[in-house]
Amino acid sequence: MGAFLSQRLALELHPEKVYIRPFHQGVDFLGYVIFPHYRLLRSRTRKRMVKKLRERAEQRRLEVITEYSFRQTLQSYLGVLSHANTHKLGRDLKNRFWL
Repeated sequence: MGAFLSQRLALELHPEKVYIRPFHQGVDFLGYVIFPHYRLLRSRTRKRMVKKLRERAEQRRLEVITEYSFRQTLQSYLGVLSHANTHKLGRDLKNRFWL
């Protein structure tokens, strides 16, 4: 790939920014791992999402934020999940955090 780009197109790949990986590993892009027929949420993104929801739930319990604010946060994360094949994760988050 690198030879084709340099010889035919006079382009170079940045050695620290571009990774050429096997097709079956998918493409890591904007918090998702993209495969030919589906998208998954990156595991790091999923962990960060659950951690933030736990923090917001605690803030809600302590009445630092309102119920409305917490539900906005949850709906925002569910919107992110709607762009990937994450039906089970969305269902689990709703069951865990929805009152």
